[in-house]
Amino acid sequence: MGNKGKYYLTTAITYTSGKPHIGNTYEVVLADAIVRFKRFQGYDVRFQTGTDEHGQKVELKAAEAGVTPKEFVDGVAGEIKRIWDLMNTSYDRFIRTTDPDHEEQIKKMFRKLYEQDDIYKGEYEGLYCTPCESFFTQSQLVDGKCPDCGREVQPAKEEAYFLRLSKYQDRLAKHIEEHPEFIQPESRKNEMVNNFIKPGLQDLCVSRTSFKWGIPVDFDPGHIVYVWLDALSNYITGVEYDADGNHGELYRYWPADLHLIGKDILRFHTIYWPIMLMALDVPLPKQVFGHPWLLTNNDKMSKSKGNVIYADDLVDIFGVDAVRYFLVHEMPFDNDGSITWELVVERNNSDLANVLGNLVNRTISMSNKYFDGVVADKGVTEPVDDDLKAVANATPGRVSEKMDKLRVADAITEIFTLLKRCNKYIDETEPWVLAKDDSKKDRLATVLYNLIEGIRISANLLSSFMPETAEKILAQINAKACDLDELLEKGFGQYVSGTKVTDSPEILFQRLDVNEVMDKVLALEGAQEGSAPQDGSDEEGIDIEAKPEISYDDFMKMQFQVGEIIECREVENSKKLLCSQVRIGSTTRQIVSGIKKWYSAEEMVGKKVMVLVNLKPAKLAGVLSEGMLLCAEDADGNVVLMTPEKNVVSGAEIC
Repeated sequence: MGNKGKYYLTTAITYTSGKPHIGNTYEVVLADAIVRFKRFQGYDVRFQTGTDEHGQKVELKAAEAGVTPKEFVDGVAGEIKRIWDLMNTSYDRFIRTTDPDHEEQIKKMFRKLYEQDDIYKGEYEGLYCTPCESFFTQSQLVDGKCPDCGREVQPAKEEAYFLRLSKYQDRLAKHIEEHPEFIQPESRKNEMVNNFIKPGLQDLCVSRTSFKWGIPVDFDPGHIVYVWLDALSNYITGVEYDADGNHGELYRYWPADLHLIGKDILRFHTIYWPIMLMALDVPLPKQVFGHPWLLTNNDKMSKSKGNVIYADDLVDIFGVDAVRYFLVHEMPFDNDGSITWELVVERNNSDLANVLGNLVNRTISMSNKYFDGVVADKGVTEPVDDDLKAVANATPGRVSEKMDKLRVADAITEIFTLLKRCNKYIDETEPWVLAKDDSKKDRLATVLYNLIEGIRISANLLSSFMPETAEKILAQINAKACDLDELLEKGFGQYVSGTKVTDSPEILFQRLDVNEVMDKVLALEGAQEGSAPQDGSDEEGIDIEAKPEISYDDFMKMQFQVGEIIECREVENSKKLLCSQVRIGSTTRQIVSGIKKWYSAEEMVGKKVMVLVNLKPAKLAGVLSEGMLLCAEDADGNVVLMTPEKNVVSGAEIC
C-alpha cells in the first residue's frame, strides 16, 4: 500500500462493436503509464477500465452475426481484454456493463432518481442516429445529417424517461468556474462552457423502448436504461457504490482523481455525468482529461481508407515495450498525434536501439571486458563527472513534475535526456583509451560505475512506461527496483560497489530495416479483414468532434481537379487497396485507395473522378500514393467514388 493517499483513475469503457485498433489502445496504455508512475510515487492506486456492452448497435450487430447480444459482447469483450493484457496494462478491474453487480446498481439508481423527480416520464420525438445512439432536432443537423458522425438520421418517436439537466445547469457552471482544473486541457473547457452550457441544456433522454438490449427499468416494463446513465455510472459501480448508501470498502477511492477519455466524448463526461452525480448526491471526479487522437499518417483511422493499425500486429514486429514507448512518447499533450509503420521503425532504431539499448549493452560489455563484470566505485573523480551526476540527480524530480501535469511525453523525454548524457559521457571519458594505461585502471572503474549508476536510475524511471525493459535492464546490472522517494532522497551513488553484472548482456532492441518491416506489414494486412471499428475515435464512433473552421485562404490552399483513371491494379497481398494511375491534365499520378471491397480494378479504368491533387505523398501498405480520390460513405459503411455530374475534361479544376 502506498503512503501518499489514494489515486483512482478510469479510462472510458470501450464499446463492444469490434476489435480495438491502435487509436483505441493508446488510451489504456497512457492510463497505465500514469497509474504505474503513481504507484512509483507511493500512492495507493485503483485503475479501472472495461467495456460498454448495451445498445441498439450491439443488438443489430448480434442479429447480423446470428448470435444473441450477450454472446456477441462476450466475444468482443474477450478480444478487448486480450489486447489490454497484451499491452501489459495493470488495471485492477476490467468492468463490463453486463456484470451483475453493475446492472443491479443501475436499476436502483434509475429508481432513486425517478422517485426524487430528477427523472420524469415524457415522449421523445426527433431525428435519431443509430450509430451515435442519439436524438437530434432538425436545427441541430448539419446538411440534414447527424452533426456528430455525418450519417443519415431517421425520424423517431417514442415514450421515454428524461433526466432534468436544466435543473443542475447553474450548479454545474459554478463548479467548472470554481474548479479550473476540472476539465483539461484548457481549450476543452472553453468548448464545453461556450458551446453547450451557456446556450442552455435540454433534458436528457435516459430510457428507450425501441430495442431490448439493455438494463430494464424494473418499475416500467418495456423501457430499458439508455446508454449514458448505464455506461458512465461504471466509474462508481466499479468501486462498490450502492444507491441505498451501503457502499463497499472500495468506495473509499471515490471521487476519481482522473477520468482519462478521448476528446470526442468530453461532453458526456463533463456535462451529463457530473449532473447525474449531483442528482445522486455523489462527489464529482477531480479531473476529466480529454486526450487527443492518434491518427494514421495524420488521417483518421478508417477501414474504408485501408489505414487501420492494430496493436497486436505492431507487437508482432516491434515488441510490447517498443509500441508502448511510441504511444506515450510520440503523442502531444493537446494536439492529435500520428502513427505510421515507418515512424515506429524510426523511433525503434534511433531512440530504443541506439540511445537506450546500445548504452546498456556496451557499458555491460566494457565492464565484462575490463573487470570481469565487477562494477566498483574507486572514487577517482574528474570534473567531467559532475555534469553527469547533476543530470542524473535532477531527472527524477523533473520526471515527477511532468507526470503530475500529465505531460507524459515530456516526462519520457527527460529520461532519454539522461540516457543521452550517459552516451555523451562515454565519448568524453573514452574508456577504451583509459584501458590501455594501467595507471588509469581505477579511473576506468569509476567511469564504468558512473555509467551503470546512470543506467540504474534511468531504468527505475522507465519502469512506468516500459516495465518489461526496465526489469530486464535491472536484472542485467544486478540492481534492485526502487521507488521515486529513494531516487529523490538518496541521489546518485546507490548502486552497490562490487556488484557483478551479467556476463551475457541481452540486446534490448534490434535495429530494423524499414523495407523488411513493410513486407511483413503487407503479410499482416489480411488479418484486418472483418474487424469492426470502435466507438470514440473511429468511423462508427459516437460524437465525432467537428473539425475546426478554416478560413477561405485555407480552403484555397487545397487543389481539387478532375482526373481520369487510365490504369488500375490490385495492391499485391492486400485485401483492401487498389493502385490507380490517374491522368490529371498532362500529368499522371499514382493514387492508392482502400476501395477494393466496392470496386474491381477493371471497372475503375475509364472513370472520371474527383482528386485532391496537392496532398502530401504518403505510403499506404508500402505503396506510394500521390493524392486522394474523393469518396462518400453511407451509414452502412459502403463507399462510393465522387464523380462529375457531366462529362468534363481531365484536369478541370473543381471549385
